[in-house]
Amino acid sequence: MEIYTRQETGTTVRDDPKARELLRRAFEKTARWQPDFKGFQANLTINDNGNTYTGTVTVKGPRDISVNVPDEHLRQWAQNQIGMIAIHRGPRSFEESDGKYALTVEEDIAHPLGVRLNIHGDGMESWYRIKDDRITQINRKMPHIAFTINVEESTVTPEHKYLTTRYTVYYFSPRDGSLTNVESFSDTHTRVQASDLPATRRIISYERAEIVTRLLTFSNHVLL
Repeated sequence: MEIYTRQETGTTVRDDPKARELLRRAFEKTARWQPDFKGFQANLTINDNGNTYTGTVTVKGPRDISVNVPDEHLRQWAQNQIGMIAIHRGPRSFEESDGKYALTVEEDIAHPLGVRLNIHGDGMESWYRIKDDRITQINRKMPHIAFTINVEESTVTPEHKYLTTRYTVYYFSPRDGSLTNVESFSDTHTRVQASDLPATRRIISYERAEIVTRLLTFSNHVLL
């Protein structure tokens, strides 16, 4: 999954306070690194369909990732994957995130994944599903790709926040809606002081007419 940037486009849709409170509760119950988090270093092992590469990683922010492994393709791939972890886990306020957009909700309470919450003016036609104060599905559309993330399993941190451990991403063509790829993610974490840092990430995807399984393993974490 590539790192993407949401661009505010403006909207005339009127913000719904009920939708805002619904998303705020889910946002505040999502686990993130603490506000004073400066990053971490760790040893890194990449198992690429049975071929193993070892190296190191330094994480200072979503766009400040340094991966040192022998294979250039896997280095770029790992930096992208770890960058996405840093984006999702990085400290930020609700107002800095989805809270800066106009929000509305559809009362679709019968849906297994919860009500639909629409985000207006983010340039990606984004909308979520929310159930029991948890974001269960994320939908976004860009010119070259659209995707749906289904959150399948989470654990609860000592701070009583939800930390996602398994999710699946479905990629579609924005032109005709045809499915182009599926990626399955399974994560584990390790507690270092007050931070839940990545321990493993397994990704199963379809690439060049074959199923590819890669495993990132982090060890010997040191906080910066």
